Amino acid sequence: MSLMGLGHDVVDISGFSQQLNEPGARLRALFSTRELRQAALRARMKHDDESLHLAARWAGKEAVLKAWCEAIAQLPRHTNAGEGNARAGEYPYTLDDFPWREVEILDDSRGCPRVVLSAKASTALTDSLGVNEPGSGQNRMPVFHVSLSHDGSVASAVVVLQMEDRLETDGI
Repeated sequence: MSLMGLGHDVVDISGFSQQLNEPGARLRALFSTRELRQAALRARMKHDDESLHLAARWAGKEAVLKAWCEAIAQLPRHTNAGEGNARAGEYPYTLDDFPWREVEILDDSRGCPRVVLSAKASTALTDSLGVNEPGSGQNRMPVFHVSLSHDGSVASAVVVLQMEDRLETDGI
């Protein structure tokens, strides 16, 4: 394993909740249906506000972006592509076109958060890190690890992006 990037983000829960519930606000549209469903379920289970759980997931999404950017910044520099089709060392997205809904922060069966990328976002990640280029050590794959927390009025997330060895399955 090798560390590629580290991201951290904090979100003011009260301010986030106000933005989330503003009439005509589009913040909710930046979450996937699965994220919204899990946040609502967790809020019912814990008898608290859904915005608390969405704020932590938003911090996670922001931390994913930061870890990804740090990983790209370590590679040889190229021109920014900005359209989701970057070469190694290029940023595949800008802040204006980042696919927030395609970077999900979802709980696994034990309630632990995980980063789940859509196929398109996963391809953009591997392309931007040069994983699919010839001679790039194709037995390695980028993997995100996420930790979410909230305390008082603040939600926080830390994300680590590592290159990990792929398991050899030999057709199994």
